Amino acid sequence: MHMADALISPAVGGAAWVATVGIAAYSLRRSKADIDDKKIPLMGVMAAFVFAAQMINFSIPGTGSSGHLGGGLLLAAILGPYAGFIAMGSVLAVQALFFADGGLLAYGCNVFNLGFFTCFIAYPLVYRKIAGDGASKARNFAAAMLAAALGLQAGAFGVVLETLLSGKTELPFGAFVALMQPIHLAIGLVEGLVTAAVIAYVRKVSPALLHGYGEPIPAGRANGGRKVVLGLAVAAAAIGIFMSWFASANPDGLEWAMERTSGGAELEAEGRAHEAAAGIQSATAFLPDYGFRPSSAEGATAVTGDDATAAQDETEGTAEAWPSVNAGTSLSGVVGGAMALGLSALAGLAVFAARRKGERSRSA
Repeated sequence: MHMADALISPAVGGAAWVATVGIAAYSLRRSKADIDDKKIPLMGVMAAFVFAAQMINFSIPGTGSSGHLGGGLLLAAILGPYAGFIAMGSVLAVQALFFADGGLLAYGCNVFNLGFFTCFIAYPLVYRKIAGDGASKARNFAAAMLAAALGLQAGAFGVVLETLLSGKTELPFGAFVALMQPIHLAIGLVEGLVTAAVIAYVRKVSPALLHGYGEPIPAGRANGGRKVVLGLAVAAAAIGIFMSWFASANPDGLEWAMERTSGGAELEAEGRAHEAAAGIQSATAFLPDYGFRPSSAEGATAVTGDDATAAQDETEGTAEAWPSVNAGTSLSGVVGGAMALGLSALAGLAVFAARRKGERSRSA
C-alpha cells in the first residue's frame, strides 16, 4: 500500500508531511518514558523485521492480487505506539530513499496510512481494549486479527481520500473505494494471522516486553528479551535473504485496484514538485525495486520516482521465473534491513540520550 508520488498533489503531499512530522515529534517526546537501553536494540530489530516482511507479497486467491505485511500493529504491540510509529517512519524512509518503494512526496501519506492508523487508532482502541493484560490466547488472537484488519481498512480508505483530495479523476471515489476496501480486508486478515503469531512468540519467550512501556525489564526476564531480539533478527535475515525469492509477482492491492479503476497500475506525474522528488529518488535509490540497476545495454527503464519499477522483473515476452532467485533481492533484504535497524535504533538512542540528559539536569 505504498503510494507513488503520481497519486497525490503537492498540496496533499505537503499537508501529510506536516502532519507526519508533527506526529513524529510528539512521539519522540512521549517515548522518552518508554525507551531505555534494552528497548533500543528491540526497536532496531523490529524495524528490520518489518522491512523484510514487507518484501514478501503473498497472493490473494481468486483475485490476481497480492498483499504484504504492513507491520504497524505489530510494532505498536511490542514497542508501544510512540516508538512503534518512529520505527515505521524509519522503515518507510529507507524504502523510499534507497529502494524507490513509495514516493518521496507521498512519504507523509504512507507513514500516516501505515503508521498512524495502526499505532494510534487500531492498537489502543481495538487491540488493547480486547487483549488487555492476562487475556487468554484466543482473546489475544482475536484482538490481533480484528485490530490488524481495521487498521489496514483505515489505511486503505486514507489512500482513497488522499487521491480524491488530490483531484485524481482517473480514480473516481466510488469505484476506487469499492475495490480498495475488500482487497485490503483480505490482506488485513493475513496480516492479523502473522501479527498474532509473532505476538504469541514474544508473549511466550518474554511477556514483560509486551505492555511494559517505560518500565525496566525484571532481572529474571532480561534473558527472554535477548532471545526475542535474536529470534527476530534471525527471522528478518532469513526472510530478506531467502524468503523474498518466493514473493508473489501479482500486483499488490493498491496496484490491483488502480488497474481495475483507471486501466493502469500507474498514473502520470506532472509538475516541478513531482520532478524534484523523482530526481532525488533517482539519485539515492541504489537498489531500485529491490534489485540491481539494469545496465543501459539491457535497454532498462530508468528510475522514475513513482515506484521506480525496473525492467529487470521480466524481459520482453519472457515470463518471470518463480521462485525468483535473485542476488539483488537478497542484497536488498540484508542492506535494507540493516539500514532500517540502524535508523530506528539511532532514533531510539537519541531519545534515550535526551532522557538521560534531562535526568541529570534535574538531579544537579
